[in-house]
Amino acid sequence: MIGLVDGNNFFVSCERVFNRKLVGRPVAVLSNNDGCCVSRSNEFKALGIPMGTPYFQLKNREATGELSFCSSNYELYGDMSRRIVSILRDEAVDVEQYSIDEAFITPPSLEALGNGERGMGNGEIGSRSPFPITHSPYLAYGRRLRAKILRWVGIPCGVGFAPTKTLAKIANHIGKKRPDGVFLMPDDPTEILASLPVGEVWGVGRRLPVKLRASRIITAQQLHDAPDATIRSIGGVTLLRTVMELRGIPCCEEKDYDAAPDTVSCSRSFGTPATTLEALEESMASFAAQAAAKLRRHGLLASGCNIYAQIFAAGGGGDFVGRTVAFPVPTDATNEMLRAFRPEVTALYTPGLRYRKTGIVFFGLEKPGAPRQTDLFDTTPPTGRSRLYKAVDALNARYGKGKVFSAAEGIGQRSWQMKRSKLSKRPTTRWNELMTVR
Repeated sequence: MIGLVDGNNFFVSCERVFNRKLVGRPVAVLSNNDGCCVSRSNEFKALGIPMGTPYFQLKNREATGELSFCSSNYELYGDMSRRIVSILRDEAVDVEQYSIDEAFITPPSLEALGNGERGMGNGEIGSRSPFPITHSPYLAYGRRLRAKILRWVGIPCGVGFAPTKTLAKIANHIGKKRPDGVFLMPDDPTEILASLPVGEVWGVGRRLPVKLRASRIITAQQLHDAPDATIRSIGGVTLLRTVMELRGIPCCEEKDYDAAPDTVSCSRSFGTPATTLEALEESMASFAAQAAAKLRRHGLLASGCNIYAQIFAAGGGGDFVGRTVAFPVPTDATNEMLRAFRPEVTALYTPGLRYRKTGIVFFGLEKPGAPRQTDLFDTTPPTGRSRLYKAVDALNARYGKGKVFSAAEGIGQRSWQMKRSKLSKRPTTRWNELMTVR
């Protein structure tokens, strides 16, 4: 059995934990630079405002007090996610974090869970639920797990159980709409799959439903029943795996989300288009520092980097310009990286142009001490993990992100920084932003 635990309207729920005035109100969290709605409360959804609606179209409704908005507070959301996963690791046999607000879990065995609760399942006697399950220890386990997360972290979650990840996704979606937030997929899910549009099946995507409808496959049950040859002709082996999952046969490979990455990157769109070389240099140094800190958390060294900038275009988008830089030796030290690529930033800058975004990607990642081909005449000493930046990371972890930084990142007003005019506090990670009780 596989479970899926998913935070309800996660970004909004995180904001509500520390701002109780938002509870019961239509609230949305905005994307980078306060652009559009990326997380909506149920009250906000009930007003018929779709995901992705630009903020400028809703400003007048905020002014009247009808709607409330928050800027994206990724530091807060990431820490709240970490706390939930910590609980899951204590309560489940195995945890596979799928995204910031979702995790697949392996529940304890039926013997460990006991007999569960009679008469408390999805469809008690007298219930209107069309999917009657009157007795299962997984339901009791799901309720306990959900209650613990709500009490310890403050985030309401949906919990779904099924034999496969794809079915668990569907079960979770149903569970979120139930009063207890938990749902167990029945042994025969025909009725559920028959009522589910094929486009809502995890793994089908946006383009495939058009092809599937052309073959008269409209519902998840019709996808479940379709011949394998038909499935292969429409979506290949990938879609066939999804169909096998709908049939109760696990086919999704477990991914190690904690595994070392192949590349590490950081990029941001500017709050205000940049027009000076200084702004490009500062933003590139800032993003390099953030990516290098991520690199060190994985215990990796980088052999080089790609740096790039996007030129502002009135209609959106714009051309990209970039450079590739190889480091003399693999390193995780931010100052060595800046020394290597900073001269190349000048090549990205053209006076008179406006820039909307810069970014950096580290490649050639390896563990310290890994064997590598060197130049016979190279006199550059090999490097390992930087002791200096180990201390910098420790100081920033203790006193707050960005307390110690390179002067190359800028010490004045950074007009290029991302707009977050409605940013809430970060009481779980910043000492100076702790909540006060009066």
